[in-house]
Amino acid sequence: MTDAAVTSPTATGTDASVLPLSGLQYTISHDGYSATIASVGASLRLLTWNGRDLVVPFAEDEVRPGYRGAVLAPWPNRVVDGRYTFDGVDYQLPLTEPSRSHALHGLVCWADWTLQARTADSVTLGTTIVPSDGYPHRLALLVTYSLTDDGLTSTVTAENVGAATAPYGTGPHPYLVAGPGIVDDWTLEFPAAAYLTVTPDRLSPVATVPVETTPEFDFRTPRVIGDTFIDHAFTAIARDSNGSASVTVTSPAGTGVRMSFGAELPWLQVHTADRPAPEQSRIGLAVEPMTCPPDAFSTGEDLVLLAPGQSHSAGWTIAATEA
Repeated sequence: MTDAAVTSPTATGTDASVLPLSGLQYTISHDGYSATIASVGASLRLLTWNGRDLVVPFAEDEVRPGYRGAVLAPWPNRVVDGRYTFDGVDYQLPLTEPSRSHALHGLVCWADWTLQARTADSVTLGTTIVPSDGYPHRLALLVTYSLTDDGLTSTVTAENVGAATAPYGTGPHPYLVAGPGIVDDWTLEFPAAAYLTVTPDRLSPVATVPVETTPEFDFRTPRVIGDTFIDHAFTAIARDSNGSASVTVTSPAGTGVRMSFGAELPWLQVHTADRPAPEQSRIGLAVEPMTCPPDAFSTGEDLVLLAPGQSHSAGWTIAATEA
């Protein structure tokens, strides 16, 4: 393992009181790209290309706003009411979305991940999910961020180091930035033919329907987002011969960002990031490829079942585009 050098001169000691609020900082770079990973949540805090933001950043000495850039595991999205049944046993997870009474985005997004390996253009962080009342399983997690000419690739690998099969899912939570303006101004394209309807108050999943039933959710042909509100999971995603699919967001100035992901991620959450404060609302588009849909712990749909000793990996890439 290479030395855990940090970007902040105040974060060089072992006294936690001197560390930035977002944890240790790991900056990597390659040919115009630069990324900074914060150890809390293994969060993608900054990603730029030739100085242009590709994700909504946050400050080093700031509690990460919500789930911005965090790794989500052992489930992405929400478990309705935090309740599920697995192998005939009922479980109750902590309700981390109290306004809607759901368990949101897994168990590691506020963990302080530790350095496993580092080079000039890559960094690997790790953490362990320990057994708890709501999730009695032990998983070893690694996330590697790597910069190449093709952009930033992130790969999350989970290994079941416990004695029983564990339910599992993962995904990222970046807010993509196309360029000048806000979400309303940008053109969006992604090849999903169906989406998951949800209840308006709690966003609990209802049914998967074709996007033709709600034309404003059909982005198979690129079009401007405008004032459309989106906070939904999409599926039936068209892929290339390698099993890859992409989401592309482009600004009126011609700058953009593309996020590509593999067949191990059959679901895609898209959110226009509407917020009460105008200065924070719709400043980035949340794009979250997922191994499973919302509430998969309850429904079992596309849920990964990790046997003891088994591993699972999922990856995605964020890259700049230009007209």
